[in-house]
Amino acid sequence: MKITDALLPEFDQEMANTRKTLERVPDDKLGWKPHPKSFAMGSLATHIANMLGWTVDTIAKDSFDISPPGAPPYKEEPVASNKELLEKFDKNVVAARAAIAGSSDEILLKPWSLLAGGKTLFTMPRIACLRGFVMNHIIHHRAQLGVYLRLNDIPVPAIYGPSADEGQM
Repeated sequence: MKITDALLPEFDQEMANTRKTLERVPDDKLGWKPHPKSFAMGSLATHIANMLGWTVDTIAKDSFDISPPGAPPYKEEPVASNKELLEKFDKNVVAARAAIAGSSDEILLKPWSLLAGGKTLFTMPRIACLRGFVMNHIIHHRAQLGVYLRLNDIPVPAIYGPSADEGQM
């Protein structure tokens, strides 16, 4: 079995669950934070949507420098509305899925590196980056967003089973 044949069903399920969560982010709460050190809700949701773009870069490039020497560091501009958030997410899902589907085991097993200021933070096979650095990272932040929703009395969607707000999946 090809790696992509195993990865794509998981990707599809996680992206569907992530979209269900992002759909609930209200325009009037984009600036809300549970704590001064926390992401604003809109920034957290934007980060989730943008992480999918990392899939294409992880497959197509050998590395990414979050603060390249002599250039501005990576920065995410928060979305201005839920509509903009979902458009960004949907666009990135299509591109990420196509990149995964079009990849080979050979490519996915090649090393990829994350750098900061030209210094390597880590190097691992592309598939490990896609699973850990992209998909698991999205799942982690999606869970944080679920807490943000709960703290704002916004129903939390059922993800892996019923939620307190949705008795059935």
